[in-house]
Amino acid sequence: MIKLNNISKSFKSINALNDVCLEIQEGEFFGLLGPNGAGKTTLMNILIGYLYADSGSVYINGEEVKRTELKFRSELGFVPQSVALYGDLTAEENLKFFGSLYNIDSSVLQNNIKDYLNAVGLYERRKDTVKNFSGGMKRRLNLITALLHNPKVLLCDEPTVGVDPQSRNAIFDFLEKLNREGLTIVYTTHYMEEAERLCNRVAIIDNGNIIAAGTTDELLKLLPEKGHIFVSINNLPDLFPDLNRFGNAIKNQDKYEIKLNEGINLSAFVKVLEEKSIGTENLILQKPTLEELFLHLTGRRLRD
Repeated sequence: MIKLNNISKSFKSINALNDVCLEIQEGEFFGLLGPNGAGKTTLMNILIGYLYADSGSVYINGEEVKRTELKFRSELGFVPQSVALYGDLTAEENLKFFGSLYNIDSSVLQNNIKDYLNAVGLYERRKDTVKNFSGGMKRRLNLITALLHNPKVLLCDEPTVGVDPQSRNAIFDFLEKLNREGLTIVYTTHYMEEAERLCNRVAIIDNGNIIAAGTTDELLKLLPEKGHIFVSINNLPDLFPDLNRFGNAIKNQDKYEIKLNEGINLSAFVKVLEEKSIGTENLILQKPTLEELFLHLTGRRLRD
């Protein structure tokens, strides 16, 4: 549905994007995961036509999109990283204003406003001025301003920045529902947990470069370690000779951490512990994460 071919963008001496190539399929929940300054927002601004790419092409449904082309831009909804609302207007007035920009029939717009306010739990607050809303409420309202014209693609640029956990979960639930109903969503974040929960596929971006892309399972196969096991027990015996058969074992006070090798036999691992009179209740299995993958690929953490 969306194809980016060799997109590059520089700001003076800063290379924001370097030959970025991506394909996003219709109906996907696609994540762009990377630290602040990686190029995520620049890429979003090129997609919506706010910025020119220095080189490269954007295609939607097989047709190249020029910056001045409005035909396809009208099929996009954009949720910016910064809240874009008028604080002295009510929630309903904000939505009527933004909806009017899309030349939507007034009766259709009114129905959409009612439906979306109900969907994000703000209908009872529709007559309240936005400046009195909490950060989470503003984020939810900001989100539905991008949906009033029923876009085919929703672009979300870190839409949960500064949001409390309850509002974050409400936003997640709402976006997942929209995606189940067929809406294509492109979602940028520097939170590994968000990408793992929401996205069918993820592209990891750093310093303007796409360094890996695929499903979470496909990406995690790039890690040399296939997970961690923690063995915690008082008066730890010396297990190094036994545990190092299964991976790299590290002893830290009252526990061992074993970074597992690929293809290990967990039954054999448990049997070794049982022979040392250590039960499974003393084990914690931790799957590999995208945070560990980013560290492996770049040498630093997502939020360093």
